[in-house]
Amino acid sequence: MSEAGGRGCGSPVPQRARWRLVAATAAFCLVSATSVWTAGAEPMSREEKQKLGNQVLEMFDHAYGNYMEHAYPADELMPLTCRGRVRGQEPSRGDVDDALGKFSLTLIDSLDTLVVLNKTKEFEDAVRKVLRDVNLDNDVVVSVFETNIRVLGGLLGGHSLAIMLKEKGEYMQWYNDELLQMAKQLGYKLLPAFNTTSGLPYPRINLKFGIRKPEARTGTETDTCTACAGTLILEFAALSRFTGATIFEEYARKALDFLWEKRQRSSNLVGVTINIHTGDWVRKDSGVGAGIDSYYEYLLKAYVLLGDDSFLERFNTHYDAIMRYISQPPLLLDVHIHKPMLNARTWMDALLAFFPGLQVLKGDIRPAIETHEMLYQVIKKHNFLPEAFTTDFRVHWAQHPLRPEFAESTYFLYKATGDPYYLEVGKTLIENLNKYARVPCGFAAMKDVRTGSHEDRMDSFFLAEMFKYLYLLFADKEDIIFDIEDYIFTTEAHLLPLWLSTTNQSISKKNTTSEYTELDDSNFDWTCPNTQILFPNDPLYAQSIREPLKNVVDKSCPRGIIRVEESFRSGAKPPLRARDFMATNPEHLEILKKMGVSLIHLKDGRVQLVQHAIQAASSIDAEDGLRFMQEMIELSSQQQKEQQLPPRAVQIVSHPFFGRVVLTAGPAQFGLDLSKHKETRGFVASSKPSNGCSELTNPEAVMGKIALIQRGQCMFAEKARNIQNAGAIGGIVIDDNEGSSSDTAPLFQMAGDGKDTDDIKIPMLFLFSKEGSIILDAIREYEEVEVLLSDKAKDRAAILKDPEMENEEQPSSENDSQNQSGEQISSSSQEVDLVDQESSEENSLNSHPESLSLADMDNAASISPSEQTSNPTENHETTNLNGECTDLDNQLQEQSETEEDSNPNVSWGKKVQPIDSILADWNEDIEAFEMMEKDEL
Repeated sequence: MSEAGGRGCGSPVPQRARWRLVAATAAFCLVSATSVWTAGAEPMSREEKQKLGNQVLEMFDHAYGNYMEHAYPADELMPLTCRGRVRGQEPSRGDVDDALGKFSLTLIDSLDTLVVLNKTKEFEDAVRKVLRDVNLDNDVVVSVFETNIRVLGGLLGGHSLAIMLKEKGEYMQWYNDELLQMAKQLGYKLLPAFNTTSGLPYPRINLKFGIRKPEARTGTETDTCTACAGTLILEFAALSRFTGATIFEEYARKALDFLWEKRQRSSNLVGVTINIHTGDWVRKDSGVGAGIDSYYEYLLKAYVLLGDDSFLERFNTHYDAIMRYISQPPLLLDVHIHKPMLNARTWMDALLAFFPGLQVLKGDIRPAIETHEMLYQVIKKHNFLPEAFTTDFRVHWAQHPLRPEFAESTYFLYKATGDPYYLEVGKTLIENLNKYARVPCGFAAMKDVRTGSHEDRMDSFFLAEMFKYLYLLFADKEDIIFDIEDYIFTTEAHLLPLWLSTTNQSISKKNTTSEYTELDDSNFDWTCPNTQILFPNDPLYAQSIREPLKNVVDKSCPRGIIRVEESFRSGAKPPLRARDFMATNPEHLEILKKMGVSLIHLKDGRVQLVQHAIQAASSIDAEDGLRFMQEMIELSSQQQKEQQLPPRAVQIVSHPFFGRVVLTAGPAQFGLDLSKHKETRGFVASSKPSNGCSELTNPEAVMGKIALIQRGQCMFAEKARNIQNAGAIGGIVIDDNEGSSSDTAPLFQMAGDGKDTDDIKIPMLFLFSKEGSIILDAIREYEEVEVLLSDKAKDRAAILKDPEMENEEQPSSENDSQNQSGEQISSSSQEVDLVDQESSEENSLNSHPESLSLADMDNAASISPSEQTSNPTENHETTNLNGECTDLDNQLQEQSETEEDSNPNVSWGKKVQPIDSILADWNEDIEAFEMMEKDEL
């Protein structure tokens, strides 16, 4: 085990401090574990590990090189349009853009990744660019949280490795703490955010004007998330230790102290959102995912880096509460801080994937293995981890912005166990990234993991974290030019040296958590796991933990199964399920009463169900009642879902795309059903007339091809018949409303013309203007463009049939192996109306007035993605008892209407303008989060 020596401070770290630094870091403790697992799985050869490590290097070069070529000095790369994302020059995406400050975010976030990947020459060049080009005095409002972890953390991580390289004597000999001076400048710019009575920072600040000044355009916020206020101590303390300016660490400690004092004392949990002035909890649900995650992480890591016992005791107190209330292996479900036995939601978000890695650092290996395996099974089903998924593992939010948290946990589990199984997990991650996310200009986030469609974004954390953890997973110690165990990872995977624990210790480390200064030994239980205890003479220990979870994703309602088994063992009856409920069954009514659910007969003949959790016989019965109500709501949309079609995919398969670009397309209610028949593949050709509303004058051009048609002036079915008669094998209708995009508009479903459409035999898909422009731009540049029309994106290996195409401009062969929606039934009072189908449909249509805004002569139906299907409700939901449970993933809303031509003069004879705007990627999620913040749980 390497020791955190006294480099930079003139003396070695004392023995107790050394132990403290590594005690909570299981990756440093389990050096003897690597030999325990070899019998549990086939070990991976060093040659294959090197091959995968080289593959990670090539992938990083592809992402970083395209950012530097097409985006720098912009903050981030837009990989689909091959340009930079600059704040103010692109349509606002809401809070997502608060990370952008016109300070070359991706370059700063990638600095220490370059060193970890042994790209020291590129690192030196990158540091020079940062010093030459980056301005931190911009008139822009940024997130304090994001700026701290990405920019301040990036500068400090870059400084840490710059002085390490300088000390080695080959690189960075000219370096004189310039990055540290920039970090100090940025630290002072963030300090005004802490000007609150509580010490909690404002969530946003203007880099040039600070807070509250008229020109600052910020400072009126009252709420912040727990993670936003509690994820500062590592960067701010490191800045103080590096510079000797104690003010940064003092402010970060004060914020952490306030959050600790405001914890719910009976449950020892914290909420998601807190008022920065009064300290009142605004959102009282608690979990380990979005809004809280890194608060827990920084308590433990602050103990590791700073050696302050109070941080460890706080973490242990919270961790005990998490394992008591939130952890329901293998699930991690949010609960109410005041009623922790009641779940606050029935879905989990992707950010909780970091938690198994934190459990490894804590030393609690078994639940880490369980949760990680559950997440891996979800990934194997969807290729990526959806932004949110339900307790029965259905997609709740379908996006995936290439988050690195699962790779992080995989790395820590491998370092702690040495089990080669986790190398295979990492290999799967690499293959999926190359198969489904790689595009010519980088890697594109997934807009929908079900269809494989992309978003025009590549966040900076993808380069800061993903490639770092994947490379370290496959690297041997000699592959890295420095000892990684001398550093601790921040939440953005930036590296801070452990020797900071003994440098500039001017902050009092008095234990304010309790009245005693020395912790009882029991507080250190499982802090540094003993492999002889964890894995007693059983090399298959981890495999035995994973095995029961292999098929967990394919099972329905796993928690329900567990509860049924427990009920049978205790002799009690299993809880009543919504699908079995009969309003005329007296026994069922008695069970409802026990669960706190009342049945009310309304004057109009409807039956209403209302739940009051406080009226339940016990907390377990209240939980059963909550689950019953949620199941009933799922049943309510069954009749609608049966008539709705999911989105389709248009995949560009010709040079230079080769299947990497996937566009989200709206389906048609007529023509060839792509979900039941083989996909259609062919070159595209523009029709004449462009709207396809009369007999085509260029049938020879569309014969045997997929015709591109402009929307407007006639029915969709009429367009389809005209191109079919001309010999087209498929059709793509492109919206004529310039700037429209599937990113923000509900997906569009083309309806028939009210007549028999059985004569239409070709597939028809609809693209909004943004997606359609990508194809039109490709035609202008490459002339011949081939696409694949399918129900979802296909594996590139399957679509590249031409050997020449497979080899042309492809990566190396190893690379080719490659705001909430839904119902949050969390208030103490729940209601469900039992109505007939007609009423249910009427309510559904009225709840989506935006579906009525489409205007054109095409007969159409508007589809809302599953993220928009249901309105969060505080008091009641209407539901229908007809039908059985079906998958919510395809819960799409439709409404037919006749449209007027919005722009009959638009002609494709004119040059199509380049894409100049990508509309907000996550507006739906942002609006949903805002609604949820108003919810008093």
